[in-house]
Amino acid sequence: MRAIVVAEPGGSPALTELPEPTPRDGDVLVKVVASSLNGFDTAVAAGYLAGMMEHRYPVVLGKDFAGTVAAVGAGVTRFAVGDRVFGVVTKPYLGDGGFGEYVVVGDQIGIAAIPDGLDPSVAGVLGLAGTAAVDALDAVAVRPGETVLVSGATGGVGAIAIQYAAAAGARVLATARPGAEADLVTSLGASDVVDHAGDLAAQVRAISPDGVDVVLHLAGDGAALLDLLAEKGRLASTLGLGPDQHPAAAAVMATPTRATLDRLAADAAAGKITVPVARTYPLSEVPAAFGDFAGGTLGKLAVTID
Repeated sequence: MRAIVVAEPGGSPALTELPEPTPRDGDVLVKVVASSLNGFDTAVAAGYLAGMMEHRYPVVLGKDFAGTVAAVGAGVTRFAVGDRVFGVVTKPYLGDGGFGEYVVVGDQIGIAAIPDGLDPSVAGVLGLAGTAAVDALDAVAVRPGETVLVSGATGGVGAIAIQYAAAAGARVLATARPGAEADLVTSLGASDVVDHAGDLAAQVRAISPDGVDVVLHLAGDGAALLDLLAEKGRLASTLGLGPDQHPAAAAVMATPTRATLDRLAADAAAGKITVPVARTYPLSEVPAAFGDFAGGTLGKLAVTID
């Protein structure tokens, strides 16, 4: 099969040929048709996780996947050949990924059915970003009428978080530059836009003088964001800021449970959430997508696998 891999520590993402994987007991083999690029993938490619997780080279990159079940291992009852599925590759090591024509995943976590009405191309950009957004909001338990600052609002996680926070009845302040970024976040439900390139604190205090009830720390200076919290405010961070640094902070590690993936898929199919896609790459052009991601994007960078 064709796949985008890092062949050795410090290597660059490259297209190569690998043997088609075989599912073991409890595994599902998925023929992948769609995926997307996430910050986690760029971190792996840059070698930032070396020493933190086992790497089985060549490491196939890509956390997200969507496609069709091609085979199942012994003991699998949730899925059958031909089922449409999507999810997040969730294993204790790095080696298998969604940037390939096939991927083997376990059947109990990180995989769910694609419901009628949801295109696999949408499911392929939904898993990791959507899970991170849901888990971050769950960590701070947003209530109606609260003010929520989303720092990192124009990325995939932020775009989905804006929509869920607004649907929960919150007033959403989103970081974005004037122009296309501001237009995007307001179209997703942000009530106010604050320019992260300017004096963020002054802008936020002008809108919410006593501070905000909730911060979603998806980008930016966590310490500075903590200073913008109101008394009894809460912060959820996908960037490692947690209670060890501040009692108001909760560190979020996206966990793609069956319930979370089912919720995301149902909401996307029903039009309750949308996932903005800045650009779609064929598998052969994915190495270039890593550079584009580093330059900043509006929403997701999607991948199609023919």
